[in-house]
Parts: sequence; C-alpha cells; structure tokens
Amino acid sequence: MQISYKKLWKLLIDKDMLKKDLAVRADISSASIAKLTKGENVNTEILVKICTALDCDISDIMEMIK
Repeated sequence: MQISYKKLWKLLIDKDMLKKDLAVRADISSASIAKLTKGENVNTEILVKICTALDCDISDIMEMIK
C-alpha cells in the first residue's frame, strides 16, 4: 500500500497556506516537507505536529492507497 498526502495539500489550499507556512507553524524541516511532497514515509512525530498545527485529525491529511 502507498500513502497519499493529497488531503494535506487540499487542506493547505483551503486554509490559504503555503508549504513553507506549514513548516513554520508545525516547526518541521523543509526536508520533511520535501518527503511529504514526494509521498515518502515520514516520522509519526512529524504527522502529529502537522495535525496539531492545522487542528485536524490524521485522516484529514493522509490516506492509504491500494
């Protein structure tokens, strides 16, 4: 199975935020943003920081694709 972060990018558009804004607000590195952009695996701690910064649930930012 593969992980998709399309929900995260849509949420950023809805909140009128850029990826760099997310990095600052969630206190994550540009390398983590790059991994997310490429659909690569990231640490659970990074996902929790994003959810906290955006006040959302994990299912609001990612999904599993068969």
